Amino acid sequence: MPARSEGAVALQRLLVPLDGSRLAESAVPAAISLAQHLRSRLVLLHVMERSAPTTVHGERHLTAVAEAEAYLAAVASRCPPGLPVDRHVHPNEEGDVARSIIEHAADLGAGLIILSTHGRGGARRVLFGSVAQQVLRGGTRPVLLNRPPDAGTPGEAGAGQAGAWELARVLVPLDGSPSSEDALPMAVALAGAYGAEVHLLRIVPTLQTIPGERASTARLVPTATQVSLEIEEEEAGRALEAIASMIRAQGVQARPAVGRGEPAQGVLEGALRLNADLVIMATHGRTGLDAVLSGSVASRIAAKFPR
Repeated sequence: MPARSEGAVALQRLLVPLDGSRLAESAVPAAISLAQHLRSRLVLLHVMERSAPTTVHGERHLTAVAEAEAYLAAVASRCPPGLPVDRHVHPNEEGDVARSIIEHAADLGAGLIILSTHGRGGARRVLFGSVAQQVLRGGTRPVLLNRPPDAGTPGEAGAGQAGAWELARVLVPLDGSPSSEDALPMAVALAGAYGAEVHLLRIVPTLQTIPGERASTARLVPTATQVSLEIEEEEAGRALEAIASMIRAQGVQARPAVGRGEPAQGVLEGALRLNADLVIMATHGRTGLDAVLSGSVASRIAAKFPR
């Protein structure tokens, strides 16, 4: 599937769910930066939680509607002047906060949900079982998982510090399937807004890293399999160059690269080598989604990616 134009990605509204903690609020600088570059409207959301804990991430939890409204107003007041910011407190207490966030994203027409990575496993781990992971897995909207400035402590950057979040290099891992290319429109839109480069990466397996049923075949006929993998590598290079050419035609710089090895490890090493600011991957098994750091392979990458 060819890379679609920026117009194919609706990013007029960016949804930022906040729970009152500094850790959650560390996503705000990224949201501000994106809103400024994309000329989007920010929507700050707080969902009242049923049987809410008294503290969240070591800080007092928002337990009253008036308190939540005052908190969102304070966050909005620290955003840059002239940036359009809407505030919404969902007053009905919800047992499933993630589902409520997903529904609000649809109702409010948000093109992207921006969340900080925090959860039971610590900020260096991608949120298995947490609200953000549930939103990422259960929704039909693109999700950006932002890592706090210091992954071990609550974020220090606050609203209004948009300069703390910039994009120069966007990495898009592809696996040769049409569904993996669903990540391209988002990558092109963001790279175009920031003047960033899109780096396309395809990891072709080796004899030792072939997954699934192909592994059995590789053990039986290793020589033929090796030849097949070399052909696959050549074809992958040509395919990536074709996609890169389409992206360049839209005024965005694009660079293709093919690596060998295990997909998750190969993408991780590629991201670190590139010093990528953002890794965008399509979510397999969901309809019509782009997602940032999602899916089975990407969850493993996100758990290790230190940026």
